Amino acid sequence: MENQEQQASAADTLTQAIASKLDYLSTLQAAVQHGDDRNVYELLDQVRYYQEVKKTRATRTVNHLAELVDNIHPQISHYLSDNLIDYLGHIYPFFYYEEYTTGLFHIYFGNWWDRRLFGDLDVINVKFEFDQKEYQKLKDSFALEAHGQRLNTAQIESISGQSEQLQSLVDAQTTRDNQKADLREQLKENSSKSSMPWDSGKLKDERQDIIDELTKLADEDEKALNAHKAIKENDDKILVLSKEDTILNYEKQSIRDAFDDFEHFEAHNTSLYADYLNSLLGKSEGEVTVDD
Repeated sequence: MENQEQQASAADTLTQAIASKLDYLSTLQAAVQHGDDRNVYELLDQVRYYQEVKKTRATRTVNHLAELVDNIHPQISHYLSDNLIDYLGHIYPFFYYEEYTTGLFHIYFGNWWDRRLFGDLDVINVKFEFDQKEYQKLKDSFALEAHGQRLNTAQIESISGQSEQLQSLVDAQTTRDNQKADLREQLKENSSKSSMPWDSGKLKDERQDIIDELTKLADEDEKALNAHKAIKENDDKILVLSKEDTILNYEKQSIRDAFDDFEHFEAHNTSLYADYLNSLLGKSEGEVTVDD
């Protein structure tokens, strides 16, 4: 008798667990059918929803029902992306999105030439996952602007300085040729001098100094010979860096037009989940919830 009661109790527990899963899935299905994206987000992460949207500290036990749909996140993301991207288009008019595979989206900054791949959009979590290298360039560019500089100002100045030095070597070719002729004459005189044994050390040092100077001039000749190629390579580097600065200026102006400054842009990024879900309140046909 006791064993039968235990079996009945186990069956009831299992039935209840299965019912909870079915209730969760049917509630999620109903939310999708009713176009209730807000409720879909709540069902995907109830704890976060209550913390960030409802701003409540009410204790809600963490269930794992959302794990039931982990393997269909791409399809859920694809479904949710339409309304989210439409919303983002008004708040972030300079971002463009490409669904490169089901439910996964690249973010591009701008619609101009040479626009940058800026990261990815996490639709499920309503979050930008920016490329940290590209994001840091933009952030640094704003900071440097306060000092009247662009991101690549220092690097361009350094490369330009190298080109000026190379051009100086080219321009000084005649002067070097004259110096080499004089040094060769000095070397000839040094070699032809006869000396007492106590003078040999001094002559040897003079000869080495002359040879060292000729070697230095020969090195400069070689650099001057390759200078035009190096200057062209430097010009190409400067062009790439200048283009990047131009793109960054477009990006900075786009952010100012939408958010006034970079700090407000970052603040909006931080509150994006709550802002978006609050914008969905009252837009659904009806709010359907499932208990923990």
